[in-house]
Amino acid sequence: MRQILFRLIGILEVAGGFYGMATVLPRLLGSGPLHAAVIQLIAFALYTFTLVAGVLLLENSERGIRFSSISQLLQLPLIATPIFSYAFYCGACVNVALVLHLPPRPELTWHFGNQGLLLAVGGPSASHLGLNLLALLSWLILKLR
Repeated sequence: MRQILFRLIGILEVAGGFYGMATVLPRLLGSGPLHAAVIQLIAFALYTFTLVAGVLLLENSERGIRFSSISQLLQLPLIATPIFSYAFYCGACVNVALVLHLPPRPELTWHFGNQGLLLAVGGPSASHLGLNLLALLSWLILKLR
């Protein structure tokens, strides 16, 4: 069972990392100002790292387990405030968040077969704080040696 779950995590990492790299590369090559290029380079590096972690995990490498754990921890937080915003997912996500607006309300979003990165100074007027539950579950599975 452990091996099947590791393979599923690896497949999602490889697919999401490849899709993210393929999406970011044209924007990276055509980016104009330095600020946009830096964000695209960070995105490309995150997607590349996740792709490599997935390949190593599929090869059943100890390094793959370690890299995949780091990749899942990078996908865990969801922070969207007027000052700073960060969210990252590769392959799939199930986000549960609290919208900090009057009145506060919970929010559940999910994506499968997709990728996303939100990294910005500034963000929405209504703050969101949350977790990617799928990344948390994957990280816990990877810790079950």
